[in-house]
Amino acid sequence: MLQTLFEMPSPVMPEGFNYYPSFISQDEEQQLLGCIEKSDLRNMRFHQYEAKRKVISYGKGWSFTEQQLKQGDPIPAAFDFLVEKIATKLSIDKQLIVQFLITQYPVGSVINWHRDAPPFDTIAGVSLLTDCKFKLRPHDKEKQTRSATINLNVERCSLYTMQGIAKNEWQHSTALNDKIRYSLTFRTLKNHGP
Repeated sequence: MLQTLFEMPSPVMPEGFNYYPSFISQDEEQQLLGCIEKSDLRNMRFHQYEAKRKVISYGKGWSFTEQQLKQGDPIPAAFDFLVEKIATKLSIDKQLIVQFLITQYPVGSVINWHRDAPPFDTIAGVSLLTDCKFKLRPHDKEKQTRSATINLNVERCSLYTMQGIAKNEWQHSTALNDKIRYSLTFRTLKNHGP
């Protein structure tokens, strides 16, 4: 077995990106998976393209075709404990979390380089069932060098949050996955508007 004398240093993340391993317990993960099983996930549509991943959105969602916020069904009460836990970690009132997205990533799916929708302020994501290879790079094309790309293993049951510079001046993507993964994404609005 190969051993190293020194641990690999953690990557230096952009300002506004935070990572919290073991944010939820395995029992909480099973509880969430039980709630997801009752959800009607459908293939995501992006303009005229249908993605491999399946989604369901609650609260205020972003319409890519109309480029505006749309009001959807309220966040189910079964997820309240996670909303409260994330709000506590972010030191905000739970009512400020206005959007909740469940995404199922089947084997062999990715999410390509992108920035989050403009109206949102803070993004919080929890990964279920398996780890995720998460990548970040500057949005400015002149700064998009190989050495500028940051790779982070987002562990199962962990939480990551992005706001400010990390959300607005950086892009993110995920690598090809070899197992089914669920991502639970929560968002707040800029200026905490209605």
